[in-house]
Amino acid sequence: MTSENAPGIPGIPETPETPETPGTLGNTDGTRFAGPVGAGGRWGDLDRPPLNPAALRRAVVRPGGLWTSLDVVPSTGSTNADLVARAPGTPEGAVLVAEEQTAGRGRLDRRWSAPARSGLFFSVLLRPGPDVPVERWGWLPLLAGVAAATGLSRAAGVDMSLKWPNDLLVAVDGEERKTGGILAERAGGAEDGAVVVGIGINVTLRAAELPVPTAGSLALAGAAGTDRDPLLRAVLRSLERWYGDWRAAGGDPIGSNVQGAYAARCATLGRTVRAELPGGRERTGEAVALDGDGRLVLALENGERLAVGAGDVVHLRPLPPR
Repeated sequence: MTSENAPGIPGIPETPETPETPGTLGNTDGTRFAGPVGAGGRWGDLDRPPLNPAALRRAVVRPGGLWTSLDVVPSTGSTNADLVARAPGTPEGAVLVAEEQTAGRGRLDRRWSAPARSGLFFSVLLRPGPDVPVERWGWLPLLAGVAAATGLSRAAGVDMSLKWPNDLLVAVDGEERKTGGILAERAGGAEDGAVVVGIGINVTLRAAELPVPTAGSLALAGAAGTDRDPLLRAVLRSLERWYGDWRAAGGDPIGSNVQGAYAARCATLGRTVRAELPGGRERTGEAVALDGDGRLVLALENGERLAVGAGDVVHLRPLPPR
């Protein structure tokens, strides 16, 4: 087997020493926002009420739990960039949520934008060391995908699947659509041992607001509920459980069942895909497995097995019936 991977931890790019300028952190005392959020003010769209920071904090921040703080800001460039900047000296379990992101980022430096209050845009600070060897930290984006899909499926009543390595998919009118994405970044140096995981989820995005035809939202997928407060609570509680099990297992993807759970929800496995690799190279094959490092294993036409750990994957044919 050969491998294609980026330097450092698989799936978690190194963060530049000088991150982009953090956005304004705004109200962190549990009060609702007095200022405008996007066009039209905080109640400009009655179908998209603001989050309730105090209620969210009461629901998820508790003694002995993973989440140690939860802040909601009206608008910022990127919750990941903000939390990376705050990471030094910040305890594990900090949660930063934005009602609107103006410079949200996905994998491969892609931009993620959506109308204010139309989705969930948040980042969490995790410190898996020393319980988990650094070479297993590459499972964190996949773990976050499992946790988000599990929590949202239960809370919204929508079937969700995962596109390797970090896309959340729903079905809209019988078509596979991306409704969310995950980005994990190292924060600080190796001695700091911090990872910031950002999650963006389209909740009430309407058809006319879709940035591309392949995008979707929970509402367009027929979600039973689109109230963002219980959806966020569900994702954070699910993430706390999956992360706790993974950490208790020393990051073992099999012992924590992260590998099995991801494979069960992965819409990429069993399909012919094109892997767009660093340096402009491409390889096509059938996605047949995830290896112990979370890389996607492709069976190429020449019989070779290729483990892909960096780059992008394009689904070339529909998922076969299961």
